[in-house]
Amino acid sequence: MKNVLLLVHDDVGQEARYQVALDLTRALQGHLLCLDVTYVPPLVGTGYYDDGYVMADLLTAESKRESANRTRLEERLAQEDVSWEWKDVSGDPATVLRHAASFCDLIVTSRQLDDTSLIDMRRTAAELIVRSHKPVVAVPPACQRLGRDHALIAWDGSPAALAALRAAIPLLRLTGNVTMLQIDECSSGASVEDAAAYLSRHDIHVRIDQIARGHAATSDVLIAQVKARQVDYVVMGGFGHARLVEAVLGGVSRQMLTESPVPVFFAH
Repeated sequence: MKNVLLLVHDDVGQEARYQVALDLTRALQGHLLCLDVTYVPPLVGTGYYDDGYVMADLLTAESKRESANRTRLEERLAQEDVSWEWKDVSGDPATVLRHAASFCDLIVTSRQLDDTSLIDMRRTAAELIVRSHKPVVAVPPACQRLGRDHALIAWDGSPAALAALRAAIPLLRLTGNVTMLQIDECSSGASVEDAAAYLSRHDIHVRIDQIARGHAATSDVLIAQVKARQVDYVVMGGFGHARLVEAVLGGVSRQMLTESPVPVFFAH
């Protein structure tokens, strides 16, 4: 895992994404690709606006913002000790990131932002998790860095959880303490003990914790555990169930993309 793809866009989540991407690139001794996305929501050009010039004005304003954004960030990147490159693109963020990820190993984006950002970050991250075939790190907007003292693997025995565990091995190797948390017993799929044994053969030695959720939602229990244990990041499978079911029932993936207090390393 060497090539890190970063979503660049002038919004309240950018600084957190930027810092986490730098931390990942340094830790992995890799290369950072900054993809600066100029984006105007689909509402533009659908007949909502009466004046055709409005769309051009919005695109021009967005382009100017991203041009200034590039100038600021390139000045900062020139002072960083990482290999990097920059590309400017226009279009739907999930689509352009997915296309740019062909020769990348990891995508850094945001979880849901709490402002009126042009980009729906939760949808963007979800689309990338399911369709990019690459692991995705979804970063909360208040995050200042990616610590590597304690990682939490959310284990449910699913193929998605196993995919995330395998993909995260290069990062887990660089993390001081790793806990595998299983909420309720897995009725099917790979056991947490087998997963821990697999990691041990990669020189990653984990602590296993198994807890019952009682009457609480799994997502609520997981977020409470993340806060109580003061973990630096979470590794978990993304959208292990059908997306329609996740959308109707909520789903742990959806909830973590909405309110996780720490970066989440997803794979599908």
